[in-house]
Amino acid sequence: MGLERRLSLNFVTARSAGVVQRITCKEVLAKDALQGYLCDMTTPQERGHRVLDIDSLKGLAHPLRVQLLDTLSLYGPDTASGLAARLGESSGATSYHLRQLEKHGFVNEDPTRGNARERWWERTAGGIAVNPTDFPPNSAGRIAAEMIEREWDRGRSALLSDFTARGATELEKDWYDASTINTVNLLLTKEQLSALVSELEDVTERYAAKYKRRGDEGSRRVQVQLNAFPVLSATGPHNVGGTA
Repeated sequence: MGLERRLSLNFVTARSAGVVQRITCKEVLAKDALQGYLCDMTTPQERGHRVLDIDSLKGLAHPLRVQLLDTLSLYGPDTASGLAARLGESSGATSYHLRQLEKHGFVNEDPTRGNARERWWERTAGGIAVNPTDFPPNSAGRIAAEMIEREWDRGRSALLSDFTARGATELEKDWYDASTINTVNLLLTKEQLSALVSELEDVTERYAAKYKRRGDEGSRRVQVQLNAFPVLSATGPHNVGGTA
């Protein structure tokens, strides 16, 4: 079933090489009168994700640091000079910001590579969870969290735009047909939305745990983007019934 028959997109938290970048607020779910929904009481910590506090947010809240972390997540270990070449930065800049990321526990030296002349860096294992609403409006924490969110979105959008611009031309047909950009428009309560997101995350996390470090023959790097959010520009009352 080719991409041309499935073209659309609303499912997008970014997942880069098994990295969960989730901006959401969990709530305990109630059962719907007509249909039972699984009560998702798992917190980011229970999923093994690191919830960033104010110091960690400040340590990550720089455009180049977010790009470095995303690049290591997507492409794997690299050196400061290799990352500089990939991102169009100086090796001095990437080296400095990598040390800052190391200080805050986002990256570490890859002990299986490198030498006395050049260090290899890898992303620290585990997911990252950021929730801007954990911090008051206009506070340093809120500003830092929103900046990180914007950079994540910029990176995701760039990869998706690159795929739509070049994928049909440069990918083998089987790879292109295996891909999808998919939109589903729904009418949900916040509890139903939370249940949907939790179920989809369970699927992506299961695949990440199984495949992210295997590197089977014929594999290539894939990013799964998952977005599920209320449409803020929708008109009419927020609390409605029926089906769309």
